[in-house]
Amino acid sequence: QVQLVESGGGLVQAGGSLRLSCAASGGTFSTYVMGWFRQAPGKEREFVVGIGWSIDNTYYVDSVKGRFTISRDNAKKTVYLGMNSLKLEDTAVYYCAARRLLGVEYGAGEYHYWGQGTQVTVSS
Repeated sequence: QVQLVESGGGLVQAGGSLRLSCAASGGTFSTYVMGWFRQAPGKEREFVVGIGWSIDNTYYVDSVKGRFTISRDNAKKTVYLGMNSLKLEDTAVYYCAARRLLGVEYGAGEYHYWGQGTQVTVSS
């Protein structure tokens, strides 16, 4: 069983930056595809970015391209989400997810393990 724990969320002004972390325990972290999702109040959970086994295999939703950066440290069993130029619409609970199978997928149902989420609030 894999446990995922997110951290790093908080309140930030528009234009600011945050860095989220997701620490994994259990399982073989290096073999998992990792993803970040977010869910705003009243909205469905949406894919933000995913990373395969290497940094060359990353996929971003258009709304965060150029502003968010995903990375992973397999030795630390941690995946990171750097968020710059934050906008009001980035406000959401951000979830880390792990997928046992190959390939970054956009659907939440394709991921097998989930963290509890961390709140990101962007204020004007």
